[in-house]
Amino acid sequence: MIKIGLTGNIASGKTEVEKIFQKKGFIVVDLDKISHQLLEKDDEIKNRVLDVFKTLKRDELAKIVFSDLNKKKILEDIIYPKLKEYVIKCFKINENKKAVIISGALLYEAGFSSLFDKIIFVDAKKELRLERLMKRNNIDKNAAYKRMDCQNDKNKIKADIIIENNSDFNALNDSIDNIIAMLF
Repeated sequence: MIKIGLTGNIASGKTEVEKIFQKKGFIVVDLDKISHQLLEKDDEIKNRVLDVFKTLKRDELAKIVFSDLNKKKILEDIIYPKLKEYVIKCFKINENKKAVIISGALLYEAGFSSLFDKIIFVDAKKELRLERLMKRNNIDKNAAYKRMDCQNDKNKIKADIIIENNSDFNALNDSIDNIIAMLF
């Protein structure tokens, strides 16, 4: 089994890449969704988050952590260990598959990069990501920049494979077909 990490800058199109891989028959696990589930269902995490942040509402947490990087780090320190356990368990459960793709915006920051055989980084031009983020999250330019500034653009150079998602769906699909041909 090939263990693939899928990451990228915010609003780069990572979710679209996930969907394409899924349509092509790959197992794709979205760590952002898993972290949301942990915040809703894991009593230990819920209690720790409530102790520190006094809320479990995602929109309120987002405002807090995107305006204070120290608070962001505290939240990550609470959630990342459980996410890592989840990833390792996912690999064990699916060890007879040809590949498992684990998608997460902060794979490098979480210290997860060593878990993967290959890491794919999805990127797009900053102006395009800004436009997508403002539209997707219904936020203003200032709030969008705060979220974008929380990510490390240097992670792109650490990746094994880079997808430049500056065009249309067909170009993105072709890029993924090329990656599949290269890996398998």
